[in-house]
Amino acid sequence: MTQFRERNPIPIAVIGLAVLVLLGLVAFNAGNIGFLGGGGTTYHADFQEASNVRAGDDVRLAGIKVGEVTSVELDGAHVRIAMKLHRGTRLGTQTRADIKIKTLLGAMYVALDSQGTGRLDAKTDIPLSRTSTPLIVTTAFGQLAKQVDAIDTTQLAAAFETLSADFADTPGTVRKTLDGLAAVSRTVSSRDAELRALLAHAQGVTGALASRDQQVTRLIADGQTVLQLVDEQRDVIHALLVHTTELSQQISALVAENRTALKPALVNLGATVDILTKNQQQLDDGIHLLAPFVREFTNTLGSGQYFDTQVANLTDLTKLGCFTIAVKATPTSAPLTLPLQGASGECL
Repeated sequence: MTQFRERNPIPIAVIGLAVLVLLGLVAFNAGNIGFLGGGGTTYHADFQEASNVRAGDDVRLAGIKVGEVTSVELDGAHVRIAMKLHRGTRLGTQTRADIKIKTLLGAMYVALDSQGTGRLDAKTDIPLSRTSTPLIVTTAFGQLAKQVDAIDTTQLAAAFETLSADFADTPGTVRKTLDGLAAVSRTVSSRDAELRALLAHAQGVTGALASRDQQVTRLIADGQTVLQLVDEQRDVIHALLVHTTELSQQISALVAENRTALKPALVNLGATVDILTKNQQQLDDGIHLLAPFVREFTNTLGSGQYFDTQVANLTDLTKLGCFTIAVKATPTSAPLTLPLQGASGECL
C-alpha cells in the first residue's frame, strides 16, 4: 500500500479544493436546502411603492408569521418584492398582498390574504390590482413641510391678484371664483409664518417620536399587557358585579318584607333612647352608689355558707313579738327554722 506522503499531491489538491467549494456553496445556501431546516417557496408581488419595506421584514398570513421579505427591487414603474414563505404555506390563486404598519414609528410588514381556489403559482407575480400600500404620516408631513417651505407665497398672492384683474370683465360666477382664490391666497400669505411654524413643530414631533422608538414600542407593549390582564379577569369582574347586584336585591327585599315589623321597633327604640337620655344623671349616680354596696355584700358572703349582717335604723323589734327565720345551707337542702331571740332566751 502506497503511503500518503508518496502519493501524487496534484489530485489530492484538486479534490480538497472541490470539497472546500462544495462546503462553501452549502454554507451560503443552507437556507434553501430542505434537510438542513431551510427550504420554502419564494413568491413575488408588485407594489406602487416600497413604503419602507426592507429585506428581513415579516410576511404574515392571518396574523401569523409565515416568512420574510428577501428583496425589494425597482421593476420599471413599480416595486417588486420577493417573499420567502415557510414550507407548507398554501396560497390561493387570488391571493392579495398588502403592506401594513407594524408599529407607529415606521416598522412595516407584508400581510397576505389567501383567496381563490387552487394554488398560487410561485412563478406568477401578485399584480398591482391585488396589492396596496399604506400612507405613512411622518413621511407625508416631512414632504409637505419641504413643499410649503419652497413656495413663494408673496409671488403666489400677486399671481392670483393679476389673474383676478385679468378676469374682471368675465361673468360674475367666474369673477367670484377668482376673487375667492385671491382671498385664499392672501390668507395663506398672511399666515405664512404661522403655517411654517406649525409644520416645523409637526416635523419636530415626528422627529421626537422617531427618537423615542423603543420607549413608545415598550409603552404600547405594556398597554397590551394591561388589556390582556383585564380580559383575563373579565369573568371575575363580571361575577363580582352580578353577586353585588344580587346582594343589593336581597337586602332591598329583606327591608321591604320586614318594614312593618322594623318601623314599630325603631319607634320604640327611639322612645327608649329618649328615656335613657333624660335619666342619664340618675343612672350615673346609681352606678356609683352600687359599687360600695356590691363590695360590702361580697365581703359579707366571703365567710362561707353562713353570713352575719346587721340592718340599721329599723323599728324596735321587741314590739313585734317572737318570730323565726328559715335559712338554707345549700340550695337543695331543707330550710332550718331558727327563732329570733336574745342571748338570755327571751323573745326580742
